[in-house]
Order: sequence, then structure tokens, then C-alpha cells
Amino acid sequence: MNTSNKIKVIVTFFLTILSFCAYSQSNVFKVTLDAGHGDHDFGAVYSGRIEKNIALAIVLKVGKILELNPNVDVIYTRKTDVFIDLVERANIANRANSNIFVSIHCNANKNTAADGTETYVMGLSKVASNLEAAKKENSVITLEKDYKRKYEGFDPNSPESMIGMTLMQEEYLDNSISLASKVEDNFERLGKKIRQGGVKQAPFMVLHKAYMPRVLIETGFVSNPTEGNILNSEEGQDDIAKAIAEAILSYKREYFGSGNSEAIEAKPVRDTSTPKKAKVVEAAAAAKNAPKGTFYKVQLIASIKKTTLEPKNFKGLKNVSMLFENNIYKYFYEETSDYEAAKKYLQEAKNKGYGAAFLTATKDGEKISIQDATK
Repeated sequence: MNTSNKIKVIVTFFLTILSFCAYSQSNVFKVTLDAGHGDHDFGAVYSGRIEKNIALAIVLKVGKILELNPNVDVIYTRKTDVFIDLVERANIANRANSNIFVSIHCNANKNTAADGTETYVMGLSKVASNLEAAKKENSVITLEKDYKRKYEGFDPNSPESMIGMTLMQEEYLDNSISLASKVEDNFERLGKKIRQGGVKQAPFMVLHKAYMPRVLIETGFVSNPTEGNILNSEEGQDDIAKAIAEAILSYKREYFGSGNSEAIEAKPVRDTSTPKKAKVVEAAAAAKNAPKGTFYKVQLIASIKKTTLEPKNFKGLKNVSMLFENNIYKYFYEETSDYEAAKKYLQEAKNKGYGAAFLTATKDGEKISIQDATK
């Protein structure tokens, strides 16, 4: 083999290695796990059951399960009993370019009979119990140095003050709800009680600052003697960790790598046996024929399940439409060009029990933010 051919072989070899490394790196699914509280911030404490210790134990168990899977990279906000600022917890996930952020906590209530799980996504809920949960977790910032300057404009005793801050809730809400739903479904299969509403929205500071799909899991009540002892036990923590880890892996299988979004309406959704090329043609046609102007809709839920568009399936609401996007079925209520009317439709949806419902906007068939739509 002459020198020229040797050089070609070496170059080809290194290009192959680089290509393989780039491919492997691009297919790494990054998960940031956040154990709530830490060090002098004990969280909820009842009869020797300490939230910071339980949350850390569960996080480490979840991480251990995830790390057994190829192409899953686990990042921890803490692996020991240390105190991490709320904004720093989110920034750890941001710097790592994580695909999801999962914050794990325990609940507590003066009523020691209260029990069950709740999984939260970021949102500006007006539900009193949701705001109270956010208020409790956000109060941690008062333990941070110079918190008034760091969180200027935010009052931990009034979660509604976050309304005045920049939000990125819309961009990641669908995927956050999907992940949260998987967590709650696994808890239900585990036999744990799912508190009314299941997946909920609340303005948690730690979620607000994480720029990716993110959830906060309340794994149960340490204030409840029975549930608290389960949370504090090795077996109970193992079961909870398995449920959370499987939800994360299910989310990874379902969505990671799906990449491009097809912003098309599917009313009704086409049969899944339709060839992919035909779907692309229909998508282009749907986008081209979209009505001109700005329109608002109320997104009720996002689900991996297809549901027939009948009022009985949507708590009596009529005029429900559906969009299939990023392997998720999104269900919408009403459509109007009047922002004030849209807000009334949103309130109707919430009154029917869709606490996580929110407004979406499109302009000439393209999705835009509510802020842009109302300008």
C-alpha cells in the first residue's frame, strides 16, 4: 500500500470514529434528578421522618436504575446532604442541556389523614391548594443568602407574583404533562392513592427556571403515619423509585429523538396505517389551507391515548378538536379570534375540572405565543 492510500485509510478511520462519537453523543438522553431540600433545610419533618433524607434516597435509587440503561446520562443536583439554591438546581439542568428535569419531594399536612401522590408541572394556577403547595416549596429561597436581590420581584409568600416574571411554560407544557401523567399512572399501578386532579399546575420557582420539560413529584405525605413509614422504608423507596424510573424511560422511548414537530390539525386523527408520505402531503395541505388571522384555543389535555371527540369524553364540553404532534394527541376546546372570549372558554374548561388547561394561539396557521398574539 502506497503512502497516499495509507493516509486515506487513516483519515477514513478517524472520520468513522468521529462520526460514531457524534452519533452516540446526540443520542444520549440527559435526565437531571433533583432531591428536594438538604442540609439546614430539612423540608417536612414528622416523627423522625425527614423529607430531605427521603427525597435524596429516592433520587439515588432512581438514578441507579436509569444508569443501567445505555444512552441515559443522569445529572444530580445533589448526591449528599447539602443545600443548593433553587435557581442553581435549575441551572445545573440548563448547563447540562438536559432533556428533562425531575424534582422529587414529600408532602405534608396538618391533617395527618391526608395521603396520596401529586405530580406538578409549571403553571400559574389559581387553585388554592396548588398555590399553597408552591408557597411551601418556594419558601426555601428565604434560606438562601441575599435572596431578595437574587429573586427580585418575587414574593415566596405570594406565588402569584411570578405572573410578572418571564415564563416559558407554553413551550414545554405538553411534554411536561405527558411525563407527569406517566409518573402518576405508574404510582396508580403501584397501588398508591392519586390525589384529586392527579397532574396539576403550580408556580414552583425550581420548575420556572428550568428550560426543558420538567415536573415536581410529591411522592406522598410524611405527615401520614402509614404512608410516611412507607416513604421512610427501604422497600417503599425502592417501589417509588422503580415507578419514577420506568415513567422516565417510557417518556424516553415515546418522545426522545422524535425531533421535528408537525404543526397540523387532525380532526379526526387519521388511521395510523396511513403511509408516512401521505401524512406529509396532508400536513402541507392543511397548513396551506389554514385560515388567515390570529386564533385562540383552549388546550385541555395532552395524552398518548387517542380519544373519540364526543362531549361525554370531555366532561360535557362540545366543539373539541384534536392535534397529533410529536406523538402526542392534544385536545382543544373552542376556537375564536376574540381574546376575551378565549379567556371565558378557558374558565369554562377549568370549571369543568381541567385545572391544567391553558390558552394557545396561532397566526395564519403557525403557532405563536399568547404574548405575541395579544400585541
